[in-house]
Amino acid sequence: MSHCHLRDKCIAIGVTGGIAAYKVAGVASALRQAGADVHVIMTAAATHFISPLTFATLSGNEVVADMFERPAHWEIKHVALADRADAFLVAPASANTIAKLAAGLADNMVTAVALATRAPVIIAPAMNEHMLAHRATQDNLARLRAFGYHVMECGEGHLACGATGQGRLPEPAAMVAEVERILGGARDPAGRSELALSATKGPALEGLTVLITSGPTREPIDAVRFISNRSTGKMGYALAQAAAGRGARVILVSGPTALPDPPGTQVVRVETTAEMLAAVEQHVEHADVVIGAAAPSDYAPQEPAAHKITKSAPHIALKLERTPDLLAWVAERKGERVLVGFAAETSDLIARAQDKLARKRLDLMVANDVTVEGAGFAADTNVAALVFPDGRVEELPLMSKLELAQRVMEVIARLARERRGA
Repeated sequence: MSHCHLRDKCIAIGVTGGIAAYKVAGVASALRQAGADVHVIMTAAATHFISPLTFATLSGNEVVADMFERPAHWEIKHVALADRADAFLVAPASANTIAKLAAGLADNMVTAVALATRAPVIIAPAMNEHMLAHRATQDNLARLRAFGYHVMECGEGHLACGATGQGRLPEPAAMVAEVERILGGARDPAGRSELALSATKGPALEGLTVLITSGPTREPIDAVRFISNRSTGKMGYALAQAAAGRGARVILVSGPTALPDPPGTQVVRVETTAEMLAAVEQHVEHADVVIGAAAPSDYAPQEPAAHKITKSAPHIALKLERTPDLLAWVAERKGERVLVGFAAETSDLIARAQDKLARKRLDLMVANDVTVEGAGFAADTNVAALVFPDGRVEELPLMSKLELAQRVMEVIARLARERRGA
């Protein structure tokens, strides 16, 4: 694999306490051999598993392990390194450090650099399988993804605790490849990645209100059962984060999801499609941009039971009725608003997207085939095509949902400027 994107790039590595820390030595060595300027930061716990001298030798740079160490020359180290870094890899990322990062704590050099940097942050978790599966850890990882961090999947196999399961640190080659992938995008003169650059583009949507629908809806069958779909809300939440980062006032109408509220947004939580429409009706008057990223149920039981239906009869029949079409409702009141839709399809992707775009008078349709690997509802990545009213189709490669959200916001910002005559 060519590592041309790593040459002369400043890569910070945060090593936290875990037996898998020894694997990160290979990462530091490989990055340096690829021409990167590697700087290793260690927590106090990490130094019990591997010596700072090992990383100093492999990286060719001083290792920082003490937040209050007197510097050889004056600089605030966590700020200086945070500013210089093109990417920050945290590996192994322990459950404890993941929790600190999710809470925005900065009580050691690893967490301080993560909080201060504008560079892409890559999290490579490693821990016991039960710690990984715990709701607290999963919620913390979801929060980091909502921040825009790149969270790698743990490997499966024999763990240091003696168990076998998920929780192994990704292999060194996979971590190097992830750094390479993230730094392989377009770069500005300062050497920042496309994602880091997009986060610093300024208030391109300042003064605008962006209304976003996200996630699934649940249509009750009885007191305990419902009809829903596989949507997790990740794409809508990424859009909310990207819009807020560009200065917009963001109202996120969200169906049921386990994701934390995106920072700087107003979140309105709903259950049913009717409730989602009511929330849209309440807020659309003041919206300059409406993005329909939700996956509301198309049908709902006509007469849901007030109590749990007991398991007695061998068969039951549900009579379903159509639910309101949210985007079509907004399109009838479009005015000067920028209107964007999402189409998740399993066949005839572009043709179906173009049909929906025309029928609903959209300014942009983001279409993705959910059968493509990496583009499913629960994935952190997406493969999409941007479909425009003039017939243009811009097919995008596999990218994170936050990166896709940034691309969509670039189009929206341009359309908004055109509407304002700028």
